[in-house]
Amino acid sequence: MQQSRITTIAFMLLMALPGLSLAKPGGLPSKQLIAGQFQRWNAALKTGNPETVAALYCEPGGVLLPTVSNKVRTSHAEILDYFEHFLELKPVGKIDKAYIRILGPDTAVNSGIYTFRLTKNGKPEDVQARYTFVYQKQNGKWCIMDHHSSAMPEVAPALSH
Repeated sequence: MQQSRITTIAFMLLMALPGLSLAKPGGLPSKQLIAGQFQRWNAALKTGNPETVAALYCEPGGVLLPTVSNKVRTSHAEILDYFEHFLELKPVGKIDKAYIRILGPDTAVNSGIYTFRLTKNGKPEDVQARYTFVYQKQNGKWCIMDHHSSAMPEVAPALSH
């Protein structure tokens, strides 16, 4: 009888373990991983290939509210069209101030201030802008679900990280 009771208790404990100590939490991405998504996007800009950049936006669902266009881009074709023109300016971005928030295992937000070096009429020009990237993990890969960028109404001195 005692042996049966011990076996029953041991069995109940084993059944409870997967829900307690052995259950693995949905691993949250690190802030460094999310910061790296901007570096990946910036590296794509440097290739000069609009398809490389547009491929980083979620499909379907990616939205681009760009800095130098009034048109909201909600499809791969529209995002590609924007970068076909924007990349002519040879943009190179630098984060001045970032605020990264992890919303869950598959969603994060990076917003702040960045500065772009653009080449207009052969002359370099710096444009400072506010940005928000919403990243989502789809099919095991991070993509840009929402990207909003707007030029600063007043030029501010460069901020440090």
